[in-house]
Amino acid sequence: MAVEGRESELVQVVALLAAGVIAVPVFRRLGLGSVLGYLAAGLAIGPFGLRLFADPGTILHVAELGVVLFLFVIGLEMQPSRLWSLRREIFGLGIVQVATCGGLLTGAAILAGLHPSVAFVAAMGFTLSSTAIVAQILDEQGETSTPAGQRVVSILLLEDLAIVPLLAFVALLAPGAAVVTAGERWLDVAVAVASLAALVAAGRWLLNPLFGLLAASHAREVMTAAALLVVLGAALVMELGGLSMAMGAFLAGVLLSESTFRNQLEADIEPFRGILLGLFFLAVGMSVDLGAIVRDWRFILVAVAGLMALKMVGIYLVARLFRAPHAESLKRAAYLAQGGEFAFVLYSAAAATGILDGGANAALTATVILSMALTPLLVLALRWLAPQRSEESMEDIDAADGLSGSALIIGFGRFGQVASQALLARGFQVSIIERDVEMIRSAADFGFKVWYGDGRRLDILTASGAATAQAILVCVDDRDAASRIAALVKSEFPLTKLYVRAFDRAHALELLRAGVDYQVRETLHSAMILGEAALVGLGVPEDEAAEITAEVRRRDEERLELQIAGGIFAGADLLRNNAPVPTPLTTPRRKGRIVGQPADEETSEEALTGEGAEHTI
Repeated sequence: MAVEGRESELVQVVALLAAGVIAVPVFRRLGLGSVLGYLAAGLAIGPFGLRLFADPGTILHVAELGVVLFLFVIGLEMQPSRLWSLRREIFGLGIVQVATCGGLLTGAAILAGLHPSVAFVAAMGFTLSSTAIVAQILDEQGETSTPAGQRVVSILLLEDLAIVPLLAFVALLAPGAAVVTAGERWLDVAVAVASLAALVAAGRWLLNPLFGLLAASHAREVMTAAALLVVLGAALVMELGGLSMAMGAFLAGVLLSESTFRNQLEADIEPFRGILLGLFFLAVGMSVDLGAIVRDWRFILVAVAGLMALKMVGIYLVARLFRAPHAESLKRAAYLAQGGEFAFVLYSAAAATGILDGGANAALTATVILSMALTPLLVLALRWLAPQRSEESMEDIDAADGLSGSALIIGFGRFGQVASQALLARGFQVSIIERDVEMIRSAADFGFKVWYGDGRRLDILTASGAATAQAILVCVDDRDAASRIAALVKSEFPLTKLYVRAFDRAHALELLRAGVDYQVRETLHSAMILGEAALVGLGVPEDEAAEITAEVRRRDEERLELQIAGGIFAGADLLRNNAPVPTPLTTPRRKGRIVGQPADEETSEEALTGEGAEHTI
């Protein structure tokens, strides 16, 4: 019997893998996306399909870890400074959207004849969008890191927080609910705050030393286990404190976002995240109760159409209120129109306390699941009906794959084009990748073969030959992207020479801290040449103008060295706020004075270096 049990379990595992492997490529080939493929595959093998699984709830519970891991990865991409910059979106936009959509849906449910408490629970469950569905769509569309994508992520984070007070409110609405004393409420708050404080303290003072110790052991599997331990441990701490598991994982990611081990953690977590997230969608598909749909098909049909339409109106109005463009508002409404996985938690809690009966719970759950299944189709329909002007055709564009060469150039704008000429003139084999499709086509017109690829991704760097290249030149016109690429290259390909285009002095210091082999500020030398030409134009002899320019260049390099030695890496804010930079240097003179100034007038270092200006080069 035990052998038969193991065979049955093996059949289920094989069925899960086969369903995903078959359905997802087919649905993606049809342009329907992987989410819908997983949902359809789950329905096919679930209780109302081939009946290979009788209790999809168990799988759904385990697969929720996929959502937890996904939020950890999002947290890794969001440094505390960036998270702080999104506070308006999280606590402003997020709260307004939840309140607006919750109010609209609750009012509609009451007008439809539902009891106010039932209407509130049903509406708020549908108001909380699916983090798993939306995050997967954003990832597939490559929009997670865009400003519009970050606003959507901010709303999802607020909704993750909102489940906690909503569950407490459900307990208060329950018929014959026990009276909760003020002391018990304050105890719950204290436990939640203590859990949060413990997680923050561990992130600040324990995680980096822990990973440093493990890295010294050179055991990759232990690092992977430690990464999973951090994610799941953070989720457990937050759940014990009465908060969201997903929020705990996200916070752990944020705390590790500035760690030197960030890229390795992301690479270790990625396979588990993808598999578990796919398993989550399969389990949701298996959870579709076709019996409930057939039994209450009129109610469910009206509920799905009405709730999604009304929620989209609310999302669109709030987006426009916060001055989002029309196109972004429509896209956000399509992305967030569905109910989410937190609805299952809220409806189950309401059923346990007697607010919902079994039939209402099944019907509302089916409504949410159908809305989740319709979301990829809604996004696809929006793309057909309102195509984005910026959408670019990838025809005749080759993605980076299996490249090799002595040098890899990332970014082929005006800077990368000039930087490549010396290498090409000397006969070196150079691989070039770029994200701008039009730039790739323009380069092809002049005989350059440029491959499509995003240098911020490890898989793209590997496919572009970064592992075998002797030198990598980062020439992208994006300060944050350049920093991320530099950190990734130094982490994964530490023996490769790394040359990076810097935005300004603060960025140059940041890159030097990251350990790049060479950096150059994009306007430094051209500005110096322009200044030298101006001196000549003002009557200064050419040799004297060249000597002054060389002195300015030398002093700039010395000051950089002093800043490095003094540990001055505070970044753009330090320099742009005119913070003093300690330096023992005095102003260089030629024959006792700078040309154009009286001999007895002191010339400050700022006059030569631009220090103290609002922006630095």
